Amino acid sequence: MTEKTLTTEKKKVFIFDDNLEILELCTEILNDVGCDVKTSPTTTNVEQQIKGYLPDLILMDNWLPDISGIEATRLIKAHEDLKHIPVIYFSANSNISELAAEAGADDYLAKPFDIDQFELTVKKYTST
Repeated sequence: MTEKTLTTEKKKVFIFDDNLEILELCTEILNDVGCDVKTSPTTTNVEQQIKGYLPDLILMDNWLPDISGIEATRLIKAHEDLKHIPVIYFSANSNISELAAEAGADDYLAKPFDIDQFELTVKKYTST
């Protein structure tokens, strides 16, 4: 596969959020900007879920069933094969910047989010 072929492939984004409306909205927005999207309402076996999809970007909510977004992000960032994947912490918590730093996330996006800001943040990590 040539470098040119790689750049024309759809970027893959994996969203972890237990709110199905958020998952649907984000999927629609990301599809509109040309991304392929996988979603999960749970962080059960988070490493295996990610290995099975190998996304270019991960959006991680804070409050999730099973293990928290902080713990899930730490597992991803500690995994040799996954640590290179950018994680955007994605939460309605008022201290989201602190939570993102605690988790080891690459960036954060507060909910409720502005759609333009959401797209810009995603493009920042999926543009080649």
